[in-house]
Amino acid sequence: MLKQSLSQKMLQKLSPQQIQLMKLLQIPTANLEQRIKEELEANPALDEGGEMDEFSSLDADGEGSFADEAPGEAEGDDYREDKYELDDYLNEYMEDDPTSYRLRADNHTSDEEDKAVPIPVESSFHEYLEQQLGMLELNDERQEAIALQVIGSIDDDGYLRREPSAILDDLMFSQNIFTSEEEILAILKKIQRFDPPGVGARGLQECLLIQLESKAELDDEEDFLDFGERENLDLAIEIVRNHFEEFTKKHYDKLVRKLEISEDGLKDAIDEVIRLNPKPASGYTGGSSRSAQYVVPDFIVYNRDGELDLTLNARNAPDLRVNEQYRDMLRAYKRNTQGRRPDKKEREAVLFIKQKIDSAKWFIDAIRQRQETMYKTMYAILQYQYEFFLTGDARKLRPMILKDIADITGLDISTISRVVNSKFVQTEFGTKRLKEFFSEALSTQEGEEVSTLEVKKILEEVISQENKRKPLSDQKLQEILEKRGYNIARRTVAKYREQLNIPVARLRKEL
Repeated sequence: MLKQSLSQKMLQKLSPQQIQLMKLLQIPTANLEQRIKEELEANPALDEGGEMDEFSSLDADGEGSFADEAPGEAEGDDYREDKYELDDYLNEYMEDDPTSYRLRADNHTSDEEDKAVPIPVESSFHEYLEQQLGMLELNDERQEAIALQVIGSIDDDGYLRREPSAILDDLMFSQNIFTSEEEILAILKKIQRFDPPGVGARGLQECLLIQLESKAELDDEEDFLDFGERENLDLAIEIVRNHFEEFTKKHYDKLVRKLEISEDGLKDAIDEVIRLNPKPASGYTGGSSRSAQYVVPDFIVYNRDGELDLTLNARNAPDLRVNEQYRDMLRAYKRNTQGRRPDKKEREAVLFIKQKIDSAKWFIDAIRQRQETMYKTMYAILQYQYEFFLTGDARKLRPMILKDIADITGLDISTISRVVNSKFVQTEFGTKRLKEFFSEALSTQEGEEVSTLEVKKILEEVISQENKRKPLSDQKLQEILEKRGYNIARRTVAKYREQLNIPVARLRKEL
């Protein structure tokens, strides 16, 4: 049975401009330049550069205003409607001030800031490995192609995490090279002698063993280690090769019994292993693509004799304006249609210009609103956490959630979240993520509210001062915090410890 009914609903819909602003708010300063470049390429009416004359100067040539150009009564209604609509737009546009939007306003970055982010020009880690191919005793070009495939399969940490069977398939299907897993492993063994030591390993154990054996071979050739140092090295090789599980789990008592050595001897051998590099590629100065990443702060806080000054880093945002050629197009339209009815092509052309100019103005306005919203949000955070920004003491951080800043600024919580996400602030105590300033509240035994960040800081200090021969369990840590006045459960201690990337007590044990 069909039935009709009337109902009222309140729906909130975002305009295209609001959606554009929301997307821009999420972009950190480091990526804003690329986003602006994309918009410049997509919209020819958007331009970058210095200031331009106000559009009110369109009337300075004495040609009269568009308002005086009303068509005669003989002209059709469609034309009259289009003509008035375009004239209204042009008059409104002339009254507007579409001058360049300068991002370096008084509350933004100073002239001493560089616009460009430094990018090192260096050979990649894989290129460095390929340069060493000449050291291999390969039979022919076929084996060189296999070696290149193996090198290409090594990841940015320096490990070969792909199975030989997968490399074999790649060679077969992409290069029509038929080989065997044995041949691939034989070539891999040669690549594992490359610099940096440990490269091409298929796991941590093999990586450490390659480095230790390389050092032993070098000592065999040059005899640079004394007797005690060579004993420690041989013992380290024995531990990594045959007792790796006990070593990683820090079952030192078992190692002492099995190897019939003293604790001091075990400690010296373990020191040999600790000095090794678990990520061989990180030791290469050319580095991988990840080593070329830089943190570009979105905000900078200066301490000027006890007074905090906030600036917005806008070095990756060029000055934006509406393209002057589009102003000339509008002037030409006004001149050519004076006293006559414009044809269809002329009307379509000026409507196209209008669309592009509107889009450019919307983008410029969205950039302006982005900067204003970001500054407003960061200023509220600065005032809320003023003591921290003055002292750098994490214990001075107050409990703060997104709603606190939303209430202060009058902005929506989702807007605050977008501003905070992936943003950094540069302080005299280092560059910090904005997310680091937000935390829940925790009540002490006196009923005072403190930040969970303060508790984490104290937990970190307690663990750093513990006896490493007998590390504190989570239960012991909970008891210490409770004595200091923090009501906290053992499972919460474990959660905070994991968030601080601190391992369990057994893995913190040292000899």
